[in-house]
Amino acid sequence: MPEAASRLQSFAEQLLGVPLPMRIRAWDGSQAGPPGAPTVVVRNRRALRRLLWKPGELGLARAWVAGDLDIEGDFYAALDLLSGLVWDRGEDARSLTEALREPEARAAVRGLVKMAGLPVPPAPPREEVPRRRRQLHTKRTDKRAVSHHYDVGNDFYALVLGPSMVYSCAYWEAPGDTPDGTTTLEAAQRDKLELICRKLALTPGLRLLDVGCGWGSLAIHAAREHGVHVVGVTLSQEQATYARKRVADQGLTDRVEIRVQDYRDVTDGPFDAVSSVGMAEHVGSEQYLTYARDLYALLKPGGRLLNHQIARRPEADEGAYSLDGFIDAYVFPDGELAPVGTTVTQLERAGFEVRDVESIREHYALTLRQWVTSLEADWRRAQQLTSPGRARVWRLYMAACALAFEHNRLGVNQVLAVRTPESGASGLPLRARTWN
Repeated sequence: MPEAASRLQSFAEQLLGVPLPMRIRAWDGSQAGPPGAPTVVVRNRRALRRLLWKPGELGLARAWVAGDLDIEGDFYAALDLLSGLVWDRGEDARSLTEALREPEARAAVRGLVKMAGLPVPPAPPREEVPRRRRQLHTKRTDKRAVSHHYDVGNDFYALVLGPSMVYSCAYWEAPGDTPDGTTTLEAAQRDKLELICRKLALTPGLRLLDVGCGWGSLAIHAAREHGVHVVGVTLSQEQATYARKRVADQGLTDRVEIRVQDYRDVTDGPFDAVSSVGMAEHVGSEQYLTYARDLYALLKPGGRLLNHQIARRPEADEGAYSLDGFIDAYVFPDGELAPVGTTVTQLERAGFEVRDVESIREHYALTLRQWVTSLEADWRRAQQLTSPGRARVWRLYMAACALAFEHNRLGVNQVLAVRTPESGASGLPLRARTWN
């Protein structure tokens, strides 16, 4: 009788119609596939049951989070290969998820069912967000989603993010100042905070609203280095507690106020400037125009908005866009990405004049690889601070996103917009930045 790994390889190749470019090691110790290639470790039959009951990304994610599947070898190379096999193999080839649903694949699927044993659906890992029918992006559901993502524990985030406690794309100011050079992640995050402050033209005495202020890094930098008064809002109680302590430790309580508050409930405008960094991805397409209009209303005429936001590539049929299954279930519940053109259009519809759009896509790939390195370097403690499953979620999520940014499947953009007064005087210089 063939060993389990050889049978799995045969089934996969029958479904895909191409040789499998990865090795497989099965629960019985058997191995198959090209020597030296990254290895998918199938630790038990439950992994097969998960894939059979949820053929596609969610089934694979459940198996990974539960520890039923593992990867040995170059983690990024393995994810690249799996991405091509499982999700996107071009117009003339079917992916594994498509193959598992096709009638002609029944013979192979029957073989997998026999290998999996009794086809009882395993319970999802406890890290998965239960899906309920509900209205998206109400204040209540947004608070719950933000809590799931950000209230993992401040110590866990400190392990991953490092001393800066900045959970967004860093910025390597000078060409060649990459992480393997002289510029550390902490320095690159400081440069990103300074870049935002420069784009907002912050000067002493101005008033800044930081929407989705996280652990307070931008608010502290803006108050300390530029003398502004800052209101930072977040829906995460853990973030707010941590940020308030940092503010107090730096003696900035007279200039920085951190609130647990929805941006829709901020009523004490106007502000001279608004920053929104890595927050708009939580807003949702149906609420985005409301979000843009609310920020516009909170600004003084001539005030600037810096909107720092991840973008996806546009779909041929935008109506076919759906939330990423793994991200929605385990990372950002209810999060939505939009093409940068859509974001610019919505800001303009709200009344803003968009003056600058800067893509810093490659910087996010560098940032994510640094976060993955930090997580892997203290893996045991990371699991202790949260859970083994949650640590696996973060390793997969950040590594996969790094590849997505590198391959231009995702982008990230800083959009500078102005509430231009009726006079038309934007207050910006004729040329705001130069190009090498």
